[in-house]
Amino acid sequence: MVVAGEALIDLVIRTDGSVTAALGGGPFNVARTIARLGGEVGFLGSVSDDRFGSMLAAQLLADGVSPAATVRCELPTTLAAAELDDHGSATYRFYFADTSAPALTEVPDVVRSADTCHVGTLGLVLEPMATTLVGLLAELAPDVLVMTDPNCRSRIIPDREQYLARLEQVYAHSHIVKISTDDAEYLAPGTDPVELARSIVAAGVRVVLLTAGKDATWVITAEDATALPTPLVQVADTIGAGDSFCGGFLAWWRGNGFGVAELADHALLVQAARAAQAVSAFTVTQVGANPPRRDQLDASWGACDPS
Repeated sequence: MVVAGEALIDLVIRTDGSVTAALGGGPFNVARTIARLGGEVGFLGSVSDDRFGSMLAAQLLADGVSPAATVRCELPTTLAAAELDDHGSATYRFYFADTSAPALTEVPDVVRSADTCHVGTLGLVLEPMATTLVGLLAELAPDVLVMTDPNCRSRIIPDREQYLARLEQVYAHSHIVKISTDDAEYLAPGTDPVELARSIVAAGVRVVLLTAGKDATWVITAEDATALPTPLVQVADTIGAGDSFCGGFLAWWRGNGFGVAELADHALLVQAARAAQAVSAFTVTQVGANPPRRDQLDASWGACDPS
C-alpha cells in the first residue's frame, strides 16, 4: 500500500493558550495507522531535511512505514495551527508557502507497484503536489484499490469550483471515498450528507463511508445504506480521528486479503467499517494523532466473519 499527501507539524493550541508541536498531516497519520496495525505501507510525500522533517521521517520509520516512496527536500517543513475548542475539536490554519509538503513533483517507481493507494487532505489542494497526485491516479491499473478522503480544509482552498472539479477527477479513479458531515457541508451546502454520498456512488464510486462524528458512520453503496452507531468513549481530542478510520479500514480490508472485487459485498464493507470505527475510537481517547498498535485493540479485531 502507499499513502500519498502531506506530512507537517501541527502546532496544537489548547484553550488555556498552551502550544505543543506535534507530528501530523492527514496522509501521514493514515500511513502510520496502517503500519501500526501490521500493514505494509509506504508514504508518498515531500518531507524536509530540517529538524522537523527529520522528526517526521523518523516517526514514519519507527511505526514501520517504508521510506522508499518518500522524497526529501531542502524547503522548511509545512506548519498547521490546530486550535482546540472545549470539546477537543480542532480548527486548522496552515502555513504552506515555500514549504516542503506542496513541493512533491516526482513519484518514485516503487509507488507504481503498490496494490492500494490512499490520497487526500492537502494532497488534493496544494500545488504542485495536487497535480502530481491526480496524474498518478490516472496511471494506476484498474485493480489497484484507490481510497480518497477529501478531508476538506476550507481555509486553504483558494478556488472552491476548481477544487470541486479536481475532486471529480479524483473520484473517477477512486473505489472508496470517505467523507465527514463537515466535508459534506463544504462540498454541497444544505444537502443531506447521505444524499450527497448516494450521488457520489451514483457517479461511479463503489462505496462512500460517511462519518457523522459521535452519531454514526454510514456505509453507502449502490446496494444499500447502513448506519453504524459510533462507539462511546471518553474523548481527549479528535485530532487524527478520520485519518485513523481510513487507515483502520484499509489495514483490515487488505489484511483479510480483500481487493477491488470484494467491494461488491455490502455486508463485508460493514464489517470493515466497524473495524475502522474501533481504530478511530481508540485514537480519540489519546492526546493528538496517536493511532493504536495491533495489540492495543481487541484480540478479534483483524478477524473476518463472513456470516
